[in-house]
Amino acid sequence: MSTAVAQTPTVTTGKTVFTILASISFCHFLNDLMQSLIPAVYPLLKASYHLDFTQIGLITLTSQLTASLLQPVVGLYTDRRPQPYSLAAGMGFTLTGLVLLSTAPSFGAVLFAVGMVGIGSSIFHPESSRVARMASGGQHGLAQSLFQVGGNAGSAMGPLLAAFIVVRNGQRSIGWFSVVALLAMAVLGYVGSWYKHQYVIHKKSGAKTAVRHHSLPRAKVAACLAILGALIFSKFFYLVSLTSYYTFYLMGRFHLPAETAQVYLFVFLGAVAAGTIIGGPIGDRFGRKYVIWCSILGVLPFTLALPHASLFWTGVLSVVIGLVLASAFSAILVYAQELVPGNVGAVSGLFFGFAFGMGGIGAAVLGRLADYTSLAFVYQVCAFLPAIGLLTAFLPNLDRNVK
Repeated sequence: MSTAVAQTPTVTTGKTVFTILASISFCHFLNDLMQSLIPAVYPLLKASYHLDFTQIGLITLTSQLTASLLQPVVGLYTDRRPQPYSLAAGMGFTLTGLVLLSTAPSFGAVLFAVGMVGIGSSIFHPESSRVARMASGGQHGLAQSLFQVGGNAGSAMGPLLAAFIVVRNGQRSIGWFSVVALLAMAVLGYVGSWYKHQYVIHKKSGAKTAVRHHSLPRAKVAACLAILGALIFSKFFYLVSLTSYYTFYLMGRFHLPAETAQVYLFVFLGAVAAGTIIGGPIGDRFGRKYVIWCSILGVLPFTLALPHASLFWTGVLSVVIGLVLASAFSAILVYAQELVPGNVGAVSGLFFGFAFGMGGIGAAVLGRLADYTSLAFVYQVCAFLPAIGLLTAFLPNLDRNVK
């Protein structure tokens, strides 16, 4: 029995539209740059509000949950009723959150501000992923990688800017980044106009959306989605241990100053960005399952070695881990979109949302664990998470099942 296909407005143009892919990737860069400011200023917030690691984890949990819970809802709604200008409107929530965060008088106000930034992200990701697929010209892995590498680059740049701007000038300087949100809104207005134009052309022509069918039964599709969810859990639970607590780990174990630790975090996130751009094209050429295998399970030896490494080798291993582990998400997302064809927004929202949710829960759980034990113990436990990649063996090769 083939998977049912919903009637969606998703359009794939005949040629790859690199101007749109570049625009949406640039906006992803700006969006995730602003999001990454939050964990990057944790040392500042910890000192200003006298927070413990549990409260630091709650900030990440608030940010990630608000950025995740709405995403499947947004994606499902826009699969049926496209909203081309929702991208620009959603960025307004991020703008508001940054301004509030720069002047937050209390810990509760900080949570509210980061929640606003998270809501903006929950609107941005499902529709942006749809636009990337629309502009892909059939090169879906490449398009998703180009889209996602913008976000990874922004995540890498955020800590660096935080180190040299916010740490030096104080919490109020976070408000300066509202200019970045305004720039993103302008570019997303242009992307929204292209999106609307493509949809109008598609609707007037009465053309059917090209959808790739497979012969997998619904039960098998559900099982595959569950496996992909477990892989997402493994990847993002581990990644959040580094993105949220890596600077504290370096400062505590190797006695680095905050600014130097931020540079190490920047290098790690730069490796994540590089890994993202590699995964999509390789998946297009050799198959998504191959990339998932190598990315999730292949990183296990390096995660096991990290807690026992010197400062030099900690830096080297973090780069290898970021490079290898990041290559999985594009392949996982496109694989999921092909499992449930015709529901790009809902699938994208579900997987981006689940990824952010796992990151948020992971930050809170690992922060609590660090308070009771140590960050060194946290990394020793998390080192085994990539072993979940063994579940990839149960995924069918969709490249052979596509008709």
